Amino acid sequence: MQAIILAAGESSRFWPLSYQNKALFKIMGRPLVWHTIEGLKKAGIKDIIIVQGPKKDIEEALKDYDMCVDIKYIIQTEPKGMGEAVMRTETLISGPFLVIFGHRVDAGDYVKKMVKKENEVILLAAKTNQPWHYGILEIEGDKVKDLIEKPEKGREPSNLKVDGIYLLPLTFFERHKSLPEEHYSFEQALRIYIKEGKVGFIEALEGFSSSLKHPWHLLFLTKYLLNKKLGKKVYIGKNVKIFKGAVIKGPCYIGNNSIIGNNALIRDNVNLEEGVVVGANAEVARCIFQKDVHVHSGFFGDSILGSSCRVGAGTITGNVRIDRGQIQSMVRGEKTDTGFNSLGAIVGQNTKIGIRVSLMPGVLIGSNCSVGPSSVVFENIEDDSDFYTKFEGVLKKRK
Repeated sequence: MQAIILAAGESSRFWPLSYQNKALFKIMGRPLVWHTIEGLKKAGIKDIIIVQGPKKDIEEALKDYDMCVDIKYIIQTEPKGMGEAVMRTETLISGPFLVIFGHRVDAGDYVKKMVKKENEVILLAAKTNQPWHYGILEIEGDKVKDLIEKPEKGREPSNLKVDGIYLLPLTFFERHKSLPEEHYSFEQALRIYIKEGKVGFIEALEGFSSSLKHPWHLLFLTKYLLNKKLGKKVYIGKNVKIFKGAVIKGPCYIGNNSIIGNNALIRDNVNLEEGVVVGANAEVARCIFQKDVHVHSGFFGDSILGSSCRVGAGTITGNVRIDRGQIQSMVRGEKTDTGFNSLGAIVGQNTKIGIRVSLMPGVLIGSNCSVGPSSVVFENIEDDSDFYTKFEGVLKKRK
């Protein structure tokens, strides 16, 4: 069997981490797409086609890894949707094939189950408590009866969303050619099979989905990978310095050339990439720090910091609402339920945060920003902005 990995798209909903393709974020020292390929390889799939953007960034990121699989690269010049991306691979496909998003690190877990199903088309479905954000399945027995994109609240046919892994027949290409070109042509082709009663599904593991619709979903993926590969252990890379009094509780990954200061506490599903510095007396819990992040004393909980961020001493990420309710975050101007009762700040790359800054739960801060000392951040900060508070908030967008 062959697999098509889709890694060419862009997503505004993934801001402030949209400065690179989702599949390129590193967990445990490897980009997510590497973990996806590794899972497919273990499931016996070694013929893989990757659809990437014109930057060829996926190909560049994987060139230094010996994956021991046959990888071919196809370029999607413009983001015209899944259907157009899949059609670009037609001449390379010779039989039934999988279509997978590049960040689906759990794809290998489902291959054998999907192949065993007798339906012509098999979808992976996952339960969600926010069906209005997704394509939702209407099911009848073990078959899919309909696929409804972003149903209205209260009118959703089920709580099962399409979850980013598809097993398709070779006839898919001909079916797709019969449709007009549009962004959702892939879903329209699926509906043809659904009307013919040829679509089945399997359910994802209970309580887990590796969807990356929003940036906070990276925390789910990190927890999955750390628990699967480390259990309760701690991985410490090369040339790591850990100073006296530091406490590290697994699962935890600490990348090469990192520094953990005196009396620091690192606990519970923390991923620190290469060159990260955690200062003395800092506490870091359930966080992802990308390469070359430096933080001083303070508390960092359920937060994500993009590469090369700098955070001053005494900074605190508030990660729980005072009423302990579900945390909301502003996405494209709308309040969005995150599904988390514990969520800190998510910050883009190359942002500098001063001393004694307070970051409220669910706040998003863009790339290349400066947040002044003693600021209290209640709302999102756009890319390339200077922000400080002195009795009241002042936000200045750089030209």
